[in-house]
Amino acid sequence: MKAEKKYEGETLTITLEGRLDTTTAPELEREIGELNDVRELVIDMKGLEYISSAGLRVILKAQKIMNLKGSMRLINVGESIMEVFEITGFSDILTIE
Repeated sequence: MKAEKKYEGETLTITLEGRLDTTTAPELEREIGELNDVRELVIDMKGLEYISSAGLRVILKAQKIMNLKGSMRLINVGESIMEVFEITGFSDILTIE
C-alpha cells in the first residue's frame, strides 16, 4: 500500500493506493497517530483495491479519533470497497462521499 499525505491548513488528506490489509494497516495506523493539529481528515480511496478486517479496524480507529477532534470523510470509494463497508455496517457510521 502507498499512503500519500497532503496538508491544507487543519485538513489532512491521505490518498491510499493498493491493499489495506494485515501487512499494511500498521503503516496507516502510524499516519493516523500523528493527527495533532488536524480538524478534518479526508481519506481518498480512489486507488485502494482491497481492504481487510485489519484495514477496517484502522479506519474505525481514525473515525473515533476524529469524532473527538473534528470530522472525517472517505472519498472516491470504489465499488468493491463500498460493498465491504455495506456488508460490515461501516457505511452507516462513516461519512462516505
